[in-house]
Amino acid sequence: MDGIGFDATCSLVAVGADGTPVSVAEDADPRRDIVMWVDHRAVAEAADINATGDAALAYVGGQVSVEMELPKVLWLKRHLPQQHAAVQRYFDLADYLVWRATGADVASVCTLTCKWNYLAHEARFSSRLLAAIGLPELPNKVPATVLPLGSAAGRLGERSAAELGLLPGTVVATGIIDAHAGGLALLGAAPEGGLAIISGTSCCHLVVSREKIMVPGVWGPYLGAVLPGWWLNEGGQSAAGSLIDWTLRQCDAWPGLAATARETGRSVYDVANDWVAALEAREPYPTRDLHVLADHHGNRSPRADPLARGTMAGLTLESGPDALARRYLATIQALAYGTRHIIETLNRAGHRIERVVMTGGGIRNALSLREHANATGYDLHIGSEDQEVTRGAALLAATASGTFPDLQAAAAGMVRPGATIHANPAEREFHDAKYAVYQVMYDDWCRYRRMMHGPTG
Repeated sequence: MDGIGFDATCSLVAVGADGTPVSVAEDADPRRDIVMWVDHRAVAEAADINATGDAALAYVGGQVSVEMELPKVLWLKRHLPQQHAAVQRYFDLADYLVWRATGADVASVCTLTCKWNYLAHEARFSSRLLAAIGLPELPNKVPATVLPLGSAAGRLGERSAAELGLLPGTVVATGIIDAHAGGLALLGAAPEGGLAIISGTSCCHLVVSREKIMVPGVWGPYLGAVLPGWWLNEGGQSAAGSLIDWTLRQCDAWPGLAATARETGRSVYDVANDWVAALEAREPYPTRDLHVLADHHGNRSPRADPLARGTMAGLTLESGPDALARRYLATIQALAYGTRHIIETLNRAGHRIERVVMTGGGIRNALSLREHANATGYDLHIGSEDQEVTRGAALLAATASGTFPDLQAAAAGMVRPGATIHANPAEREFHDAKYAVYQVMYDDWCRYRRMMHGPTG
């Protein structure tokens, strides 16, 4: 083995002065030392950060997200001050894994820039922003050394090598966020004009450009966060695969679906897709009068509204497999319209997306692929592996170890294309109409919110 690469979710890890965990839980359990990205407790802290209007916020689409690390650290300082004071190092999870493996006190330009409001193009934090929100100490609690992607962070230590069953001294690359590792694999060899979609529990949409492009409601632009020398914009949906799972489980036919999957040795999605096919054989457009707004866990982009909520319009007393199939299909379509909204927003801002490439668990669902292609009007080019995220980490290892001279060469040498899902032009009119409904549903939700909470609700 020439090198090791780590990718991980953008979760916050708290480490004390002696390297032991610091609890981030109200009960002070030291085993609970990580705040996951999906934790939305820090809504008020995110709002306070955004209220500063600091110029650094322009590099996160205009406002920080509750899923990023500054709101989480601020929440910990306000609600668990003793534990915050005990933290010597806050790491993003990928950087923590590198530290555990090597002892190197370093951060990745990807993690720190994308999730900590670090301005990579100026190699600094906004001291004005940190002072305004009461976190002037933050730069002293994160690694001072920030390394570019594809560089060596250190070498595998004796203890970590023994724990992993690997050779000590092996080169360890700078860490990367999991979705961004997938984006690196999908875009690395041919970055221009491509959009990478990494589908899983949530969904990330990554596009790079030679010049910085400011996109309101879309994170970035971040310099070097996927490829050195390229600016990254990052859209996304806070719930994707998790929303599909939740939708299936709400239906009265869920036990029967799960039982059929077990008995036939198939996934619940394959069985649900069969139910959709049976329904479509009788009704060409089963969701013509059933519409879903997929903001059940807020809207990450392009509306950047953590208080958004999901809605469903067109309910009847229908039950059983047909009801499950209809709601399942409508939910998948809603997620596809969210992707379409992100693509249109990116293009309006100055990107020129010509091809869409996709990886993650979502590519195993043929129905989801069909609906995303038809709803967006783009053919979907699928990675040859459903986990190109892991390959992205391997690209970092191969570059850091010197096997390849740079990340683009590594991607050209190690990544192969997979299948293509073609958009069906005959479905365009139907999806245009449903997409228009999707847009109106958010406006309707905001009106309901104002009626219940007032004009600032």
